[in-house]
Amino acid sequence: MMTMTKRRVTKPVYLGGVKVGGGADITVQSMTKTDTRDVSATVRQIHELEEAGCEIIRSAVPDMEAAKAMAEIKKQINIPLVADIHFHYQLALECAAGGVDCLRLNPGNLRNEDQVREVVKVAKERNIPIRIGVNFGSLPPVGGIGRTRGFSRHMDLVNQLPKADEAQEGDYSVVDHMVATALWEISLLEQQDFEQIKISMKAFDVPTTVEAYRQLSEMVPYPLHLGITEAGTAKSGSIRTAVGLGVLLYEGIGDTIRVSLSDDSVEEVIAGYEILKSLNLRDKGAVMVACPSCGRADVDIRKLANDVDALLKGTDKNVKVAVMGCEVNGPGEAKDADVGIAAGAGRAIIFRKGEKVRVVPEAEMLEALMEEIEKTPVKA
Repeated sequence: MMTMTKRRVTKPVYLGGVKVGGGADITVQSMTKTDTRDVSATVRQIHELEEAGCEIIRSAVPDMEAAKAMAEIKKQINIPLVADIHFHYQLALECAAGGVDCLRLNPGNLRNEDQVREVVKVAKERNIPIRIGVNFGSLPPVGGIGRTRGFSRHMDLVNQLPKADEAQEGDYSVVDHMVATALWEISLLEQQDFEQIKISMKAFDVPTTVEAYRQLSEMVPYPLHLGITEAGTAKSGSIRTAVGLGVLLYEGIGDTIRVSLSDDSVEEVIAGYEILKSLNLRDKGAVMVACPSCGRADVDIRKLANDVDALLKGTDKNVKVAVMGCEVNGPGEAKDADVGIAAGAGRAIIFRKGEKVRVVPEAEMLEALMEEIEKTPVKA
């Protein structure tokens, strides 16, 4: 019988006041989708994400104007700010000077060792962690890890490498290349006695992502940032991410997560918490159990479940709520719920832990359910 693996022990890093790794709760991150140079729009979006429960936020830094804007953004928000750096090490230096809480460096497109060392020197002086962000879409050329000359981006051969489920014994695979890329930059940081490191190993291909994280987790003691890159829309991307991250989290791998969706960043945060709650790794907010409906249902269970879900978004209370469409089996099927509703023709039963506490008219059932939720004691 398979059991969930105890979480991998990692060295902690601190992004502002948020601990990542070292036994801390797995945190939920997101990334702004605004133009970072537009400070007011970016701050406004971050405040929305803070309200949704986002614990760490990352913003793109495409140029020096955006890098300078990060200092002002940092002053106006309450959660740690990560600067997403590609290609130009000077942007990292400017963001560090502006007080960001973490630097994300891409070893696929920032490969000059002297430049990386300069960033590490400043990060060490300012006590700023570095996330080594390995991404399949921007890996260094095959044979070009840590090299800046003699390689064309259009002839990098990465796409010819076999993925995790295609590789034969002895092949140099995409996973091997991702791991080697991460280890190259880890070694640079360690050479400067810098260990405030966290690492991501993202690909769109789920088996490749899972295997890359698995392999690296056995090699280094640093916390891992989990994600499936460019996962897709809210529906398909959440499913793809849940599959990949679910495997890793069940195996005890992962210290912080981001769900990358082509949608509102708030949806990323919601999906992230739902993934963690499904494995009992976080208990922030309500969890809803809902029956799929069948021919016995006397109410529109789809509408009822969505109505309840919308109401639950307004509470931070750690409570399990059941929404059932059959008043005969509902309480029994959801007997471990703190509070539940089993709707029938014209009326609904409100129950706690499977025991009936009230019968109310259909028109009053949502109000009655929320009243019972508010009575539920806060869990320690």
